[in-house]
Amino acid sequence: MPKIIFLPSEEHCPEGLEAQAESGETILDVALRNGIEIEHACEKSCACTTCHVVVREGFDSLEESDELEDDMLDKAWGLEPESRLSCQAKVEGEDLVVDIPRYTVNQVSENH
Repeated sequence: MPKIIFLPSEEHCPEGLEAQAESGETILDVALRNGIEIEHACEKSCACTTCHVVVREGFDSLEESDELEDDMLDKAWGLEPESRLSCQAKVEGEDLVVDIPRYTVNQVSENH
């Protein structure tokens, strides 16, 4: 069973966390199940960037992002080559190390 190591994040999980994941489960679902409240303003429909994460290890084991996710990621704060929307990135067989960015862009809560 693959695991996800969430790196320490002041707001989301100050101590960091190691969590078990099922193959096919999204990074966001694993985080939420383990008490890491990653924002997901569009309710996991790939319509915002609030669940943006950076996959520091294991990125190549993820299925490639599609055009819609890539378009959304272009709007994410702090975009990096290993960035993904956690609602779209499904765990396969390899362990992942995930970094949750400090900031996110929420068009709704920021009154844009």
